Amino acid sequence: MKFTKYAKTEVLVFSLALAGDLVGLIVLTTVLYLKISPFVALIAGLAYTLTAIPVMIFLLLFFRDPDRRPDREKIPSNVMLAPADGKITEITNIDDPRVGGPALKIGIFLSVFNVHINRSPCDATVLESTHKQGEFLNAMNLDSSHRNECNDMLLEPVDPSGRLPNRIVVRQIAGLIAKRIVCAVKPGDVLTAGRRFGMIKFGSRTELIVPAASEPKIMVKLGQSVHAGDDVLLIY
Repeated sequence: MKFTKYAKTEVLVFSLALAGDLVGLIVLTTVLYLKISPFVALIAGLAYTLTAIPVMIFLLLFFRDPDRRPDREKIPSNVMLAPADGKITEITNIDDPRVGGPALKIGIFLSVFNVHINRSPCDATVLESTHKQGEFLNAMNLDSSHRNECNDMLLEPVDPSGRLPNRIVVRQIAGLIAKRIVCAVKPGDVLTAGRRFGMIKFGSRTELIVPAASEPKIMVKLGQSVHAGDDVLLIY
């Protein structure tokens, strides 16, 4: 299994903790087997296996980083890919002067069971990356979009055909559990469609904001599950 480079410390710590749990399980069951009885050793071993070890495995799985479509092939230049795994919880019209005023926003809720790697929706140049302090409301709450801690990445799509808009925004939003946003790019960096650019640790929300005037074809609906880099949100 492949783990993300954005969580090397966490992966090391949880791997060591898992190894420690396995050693502890062996020691515990051996002592109980020799000092008390095989039955007690069996019960204690099962209880230990069903509690501590699954927690460590779950924490490791949280940082998994599977390959997706952009890792295998070139993405068409007229599409916007999902920037995150999760469920579509919002498709709405807003006003955002950064993309020219009237805008379309698509919100994706990431549960703790989703892969939390963020990917670029298209070929683009990073113009700005702005971190904002805020609250930690449940990311299912639509108010989290403007009240929670977040990182806004302003992108200039690179499209030789000229079909994509001039400016888009990808917003990473911390959730009730998520306390750390990782955005590993800076102004001037060039991203290819589907390239990893960061992650949000332990549950969150990611939004794609594009100009409404560009009138893209929306390829998803509310409640639909999507995968970053694999699923297309918009076609131009």
